[in-house]
Amino acid sequence: MTTLVTATGVGPLLRGWRERRGVSQLDLALRADSSARHISFIETGRSRPSEDMILRLADQLDVPVREQNALLLAGGYAPRFPETSLDDPSMEALLEGMQQLLHGYDPYPAVVVDGLYNVVAANLGMTRLLEGVAPHLLTPPLNGMRITLHPEGLAPRIRNLPEWRHHLLHQMDRQLALVRSDALRELYEEVSAYPVPEAAEGCAGDGESSAYPYLALPMVLEHDGRVLSLISSISTFNTPMDVTVSELAIETFLPADPETVAYLRSFV
Repeated sequence: MTTLVTATGVGPLLRGWRERRGVSQLDLALRADSSARHISFIETGRSRPSEDMILRLADQLDVPVREQNALLLAGGYAPRFPETSLDDPSMEALLEGMQQLLHGYDPYPAVVVDGLYNVVAANLGMTRLLEGVAPHLLTPPLNGMRITLHPEGLAPRIRNLPEWRHHLLHQMDRQLALVRSDALRELYEEVSAYPVPEAAEGCAGDGESSAYPYLALPMVLEHDGRVLSLISSISTFNTPMDVTVSELAIETFLPADPETVAYLRSFV
């Protein structure tokens, strides 16, 4: 994933992150054991921060790992965090562990995606839901957003598509506020421009008519003559030390009603 740098020098970049987080210079100084004067000098370029100070400020501002590397480069330092290819032998144990996790989650759907929502791994539960999706959307690299929102993907079968589409686009919009990526922006513009199937326009979804109260927004999906209700949960790695790992996400789907439970468990 390429990163866009919209300001030159580490000072303007840090100021941008501080403003994005809604943190004052004084608050940031207190958090980072510094002074508001020093933070001001860094942001205006009057003072060159050390490598340790850049990382300390980035940590307090919750700057993503990829963007921390960009800050270090802007400050004249080498990147701290490697970006290891998923094909690298050092990734084998991690990928095997994730695959075992997905397999253990069967028959419920689960998938691993990268920072551009490309599918890294999926279990049988997820594969079953993709039956009927156009072959060109299932040609590697598979992209979760395209598969879900494309008119030849899952979109025509999602009963509450307007709500689910809004949820996914809002998720991408929040991510774009954190990671300034032209590739992610292009993906967002692509999938947000997909036409909504006529049958889904103005549909409020099935949540109000369900016999069971939903505790979170479900994806209500027609599948094999049935209506499945699935609630999504996303997990990421704690304190990642690698850019690639920092952008991996494991998305699991829990059944939202007894009928969905019974149907999915029928595959065991």
